[in-house]
Amino acid sequence: MSRVSLLFALLSFVLAAPCLAERADRDKPAHIEADQMLVDDAKQVSTFVGNVQFNQGTMLIRGDKIVVTQDKEGFRHAAVFGKPASFRQKREGLDEYVEGYGERIEHDARAETLDFYVKARVVRERDEVRGDHITYSQKTEVFQVSSGSAGADGASSKRVRAVLQPKARTGAASSPSEALPIAPSTTLTPMEQE
Repeated sequence: MSRVSLLFALLSFVLAAPCLAERADRDKPAHIEADQMLVDDAKQVSTFVGNVQFNQGTMLIRGDKIVVTQDKEGFRHAAVFGKPASFRQKREGLDEYVEGYGERIEHDARAETLDFYVKARVVRERDEVRGDHITYSQKTEVFQVSSGSAGADGASSKRVRAVLQPKARTGAASSPSEALPIAPSTTLTPMEQE
């Protein structure tokens, strides 16, 4: 098993959680603000340029330019460009958010996935993953991180990075205030010198 495959398996296990992205978001209307907009109804493509904000429920996507395409079934695909573009969404049932960054973000409403490209970074709580390309499933909260293109020998020239914070422990002596105090003893005498 290669290092990248092993890291992906580890990250999928560690980062997967029973919680999901806010499920009600997908049924809410999308609100988009920008400095300029061009709508092509024949092609079902809308282009927004300049300080663009895309809101849908708790989901917020920001960028310099967003191109939104709608398919025949009404599902939207958004391509977001920025230096960096950003994404933020509340997790289902928790007061926590998932945030992501990249020079390009692609949101597929049908598959409920986000792809972050170029200097990609996704943060959940205090955990963070970085790579050239990150795919994030809003359904399962699983991240797939890949490095850049492979070199001549087939090995990747870049590496993915992850910072996984320890989770808070529960149980006895889990905090410093619950630990036994250390105090000097008045009953012990110093060792006699020879």
